Amino acid sequence: MTGYSPRFHRLDKLLTDNRAFWQFMPFAATDLIWQSSHPGLCDWLNGLSDEAIAAFLHDGEALALALSPWLPAAPELYRLSQLEALQPSGDASEPAWPQGLDVGIPGRKWQQITAFNRATPALQLPILEWCAGKGHLGRVLAVSHQMPVVSLEWQQTLCEEGDVAARRLQLPIRFVHADAFEPASAEHVLARQHAVALHACGDLHVALLQRVTERRGKAVTISPCCYHLIRESHYQPLSRVGQQSQLQLSKHDLRLPLQETVTAGQRVRRQRRTEVSFRLGFDSLQRFVRGSDTYLPVPNVQKAQLNAGFASFCRWAAEKKQLELPSAIDFEHWLQQGEQRFARVERMELVRQLFRRPLELWLIEDRVGYLEERGYQVSVGAFCDKPVTPRNILIHAERKDN
Repeated sequence: MTGYSPRFHRLDKLLTDNRAFWQFMPFAATDLIWQSSHPGLCDWLNGLSDEAIAAFLHDGEALALALSPWLPAAPELYRLSQLEALQPSGDASEPAWPQGLDVGIPGRKWQQITAFNRATPALQLPILEWCAGKGHLGRVLAVSHQMPVVSLEWQQTLCEEGDVAARRLQLPIRFVHADAFEPASAEHVLARQHAVALHACGDLHVALLQRVTERRGKAVTISPCCYHLIRESHYQPLSRVGQQSQLQLSKHDLRLPLQETVTAGQRVRRQRRTEVSFRLGFDSLQRFVRGSDTYLPVPNVQKAQLNAGFASFCRWAAEKKQLELPSAIDFEHWLQQGEQRFARVERMELVRQLFRRPLELWLIEDRVGYLEERGYQVSVGAFCDKPVTPRNILIHAERKDN
């Protein structure tokens, strides 16, 4: 699919007009934020069971239909968020992988890499692997495309480990120890080259697009990830059409597309419920202690520390925030507060769920527009199913005039 401007404009209008449903911080709210504006919606949300919420999280179309009485744009948002599945490029059959090619690659990561490879056109061009890590993707591309690969990575130890693996398999891969953000990294981006990046975070994949367009690279294929990992406080649109938008996206807003949990197992979901309840319980406690009804963010915590219980978590969080707790605290009361707030946060996040993919596609369209404005023919699609990875969008761009 190409020609994304009409979809961008429609997404932009719907996201802008409905900001009250997604552009806020559920953690900071002590109650459903639509109590005054949409009491019927709040009644519906409060009546949902945990099982119903879980079902809606896995059925976006049903969620859109259920929300439509209060959010008429919901069905259209759902339709706009659908992407075509990319067909395998060239010969659908995979090569016979050399023995040991997948050593050290977790199963799901291997699925992601091979799916990305199948959807990446074989252009008979040398390949640049951006933010390569140990070069897992580069090794697969070298075998599948039968082309030399330059793997650029800023961590020296990963370069060394990747080089050892490439040598063992006798693959034409050269590792370059370089910082993708440094101007000098541009020297590794060539005109007759196919640049690739699988799940390069935020500004890292943006830097690649900028380097490729500046150097008039022939082709680039990326799957973006972690849109919130940017150096500015707010998102800086890349395309001219994006720069005309009224949306101002904070790092918190940019986390929204990443919050899908389709790959999380029962243990991970239970752990999340515990941690979020602990955090919200401490937040209620600190508001009481400080006499200030404002949210106080707490740093990341080692998951093992949660096993010590809620009281221990509160003491740890208070120490981190330099807050003195009173000696007599009814921790059970504040934990119940946290669990009640967790239920409300889950219901607010259910509504925000409707906007996750549309916001991600707004960001994707901005990248598409940037590339098209610079003379590239661009296609976009899903390179694998969401259970393999929710970040399954692939952008492929080829320069028209070289």
